Amino acid sequence: MLEQMLLCYPQADIFSVVDFLPESERAFLQGKKATTTFIQNLPFAKSKYRAYLPLMPLAIEQLDLSAYDVILSSSHAVAKGVLTGPDQLHICMCYSPIRYAWDLQHQYLQESGLDRGIKGWVAKYLLHKIRIWDLRTANGVDQFIAISHFVARRIQKVYRRDSVVIYPLVATDDFALRENKDEFYLTASRLVPYKKIELIVQAFAKMPGKRLMVIGAGPDFAKINKIASSNVTMMGYQSHEVLVEHLQKAKAFIFAAEEDFGIAPLEAQACGTPVIAYGKGGALETIRGAESQIPRTGVFFDQQTVASLCEAVDAFERLSPAIASQDCRDQALKFAPDRFQKELTDCVDKAISGFNQAKEI
Repeated sequence: MLEQMLLCYPQADIFSVVDFLPESERAFLQGKKATTTFIQNLPFAKSKYRAYLPLMPLAIEQLDLSAYDVILSSSHAVAKGVLTGPDQLHICMCYSPIRYAWDLQHQYLQESGLDRGIKGWVAKYLLHKIRIWDLRTANGVDQFIAISHFVARRIQKVYRRDSVVIYPLVATDDFALRENKDEFYLTASRLVPYKKIELIVQAFAKMPGKRLMVIGAGPDFAKINKIASSNVTMMGYQSHEVLVEHLQKAKAFIFAAEEDFGIAPLEAQACGTPVIAYGKGGALETIRGAESQIPRTGVFFDQQTVASLCEAVDAFERLSPAIASQDCRDQALKFAPDRFQKELTDCVDKAISGFNQAKEI
C-alpha cells in the first residue's frame, strides 16, 4: 500500500514510528528514508518495537509535520494521531480502528493469556487509555478512507465518522492463472491464533480422504504441527515462488479468519483458485460465495467451527465443477493496482478541492 501511495505521490516525504528496513528491501520506497520517532533509538526496538505500544501515541505526536499542506497517513494503529493545524488537510487511509483495543479486545486478551491476573489488568488499563487517545485523535482527521465496507462500519461505530471505501490492491501480475488443479487444499498464513489455522487442521483430521497443505510460520507452528493428521502437510515458511506455485495448483484455498479485507483469498483467485472462506468481514466483499452471486468464485461457511468448515468443503466439492478458474481470475482483476491508484488520487483531489473551498468561506 505504501509503495502504491509513493507511486501516486513520488515527491512525498515519509514519517514513521520506526524504520529498520535493510537496504536490500528498500526499492519500493524509491530510495527514501523515513523520519522516525524516539522509539527508533530505544533498546531492542528493532526486534521488540511492538512492546513499545504504550509509548507510540506520545511518539507519533512528536513528529513535526508543520511544513506540509497535505498529510496522507497509512494507519492501522497510531499513524493517524499526528498533530496537524487548521490549514493542513489530513487524509487517513485507515486499515481499521485499533482492533485489539476495540471490538476484538476480549479475543486478543484471551489468545495472549492476558485475560486474568496482574498482567491482564495492566493490559486492560493500557488498552483503556489507548481507546481514549484513539477516539480523540479521530477529530484530527479530515477525510477517512476505509479498506472495506466492513472497516467503514467499524469506523462509523468507533469514531462516528463517514469514510470513503477504497479497496487495497492485489499484485495480480505476480499470480498467473492455472486452470488444471491438483487434488489438495491449501491454506497459507502467519500461524497466530486469530488466523484460525488450528481450526482448519482440526477440520481436515475429520476428513482423512482430503489432503491439506499449510504454508506459513509463526508462534503456533509447533502446537499445530503436533495435532496435524497424516493427510496434513505442514510446510513452514516458503518463498514467494513456492507459495504462488501451490496457489496455482490447489483445488481450493481455505480461509478461516475474520479479516478487515484479506489479501490471500484474492491472490488465490488471481491464480484461478476458488476460496472456501469464513463468511464474515472483508471476505464477503472479495469472494463471490453466496448462492445468489453468479458466477461464484467460492463457498462461505457460517461459523468458525470444525463442523461448519467440513460442511463447506463438502458443499464446495458438490459445486466445484461449476466454478470456473477464469471467473476467479476475473474477480481478482477488479482489485488490480491501477484501480487503486486512480481511486486514491481521485479521492485525494476531491478532498483537497473541498478543503480549499471551505477555507475560502
